[in-house]
Amino acid sequence: MWEPEFESVDLRLVVRKRVVHIEDVHRDGEKAVARPVRRAVIAAVFTNPYAGKYSEDLSELIDAGEILAREFMTCAQAILGGNVRAYGKGGIVGENGEIEHIAALLHPKFGRPTRAIANGVSILPSVKKRGGQGATIDIPIHHKDAMMIRSHFDSVEFRVGDAPRANEIVVALAVSDGPRPHPRVGGLTEAEAEGQDGLR
Repeated sequence: MWEPEFESVDLRLVVRKRVVHIEDVHRDGEKAVARPVRRAVIAAVFTNPYAGKYSEDLSELIDAGEILAREFMTCAQAILGGNVRAYGKGGIVGENGEIEHIAALLHPKFGRPTRAIANGVSILPSVKKRGGQGATIDIPIHHKDAMMIRSHFDSVEFRVGDAPRANEIVVALAVSDGPRPHPRVGGLTEAEAEGQDGLR
């Protein structure tokens, strides 16, 4: 289902593990959903090449972000049967790293291939934090075509029990094939959205 690209790409990152978390939401509150909504997180844990030192040049992580984005979204499309409707990204850096190391992975090159593979328009919401092994992260997601579609404002909680170690990074993509269960707070709907500018 998920063919990693690291072995065939010249990245100097030592990957310790890949993690895929899948959940199918059948009910919320006292009511079943019209159809199960599948949410998934695809992640990698790897050694931070900049841990414990300061560097102006973060290109190794910037370039890795592009490869990870392609790998993660290809996997996400397979898990969701090609029906990614919402997405978001996040990362946790270990104590010997910097928040900017997560920014280098997520911002310069991660978004474009993610949107291209998902056929999306809107930017990916993101979150970054420092944490130790087992730290949790709430990855925000919103609709891939128009971020103002209120029914798809959500988040997915994620953790890796033994990561990140002090010199590691966890980076992740969260996706969903539908809205929150029973959305009923109004706002722009999927049917009304234009999906042109990423907002409406």
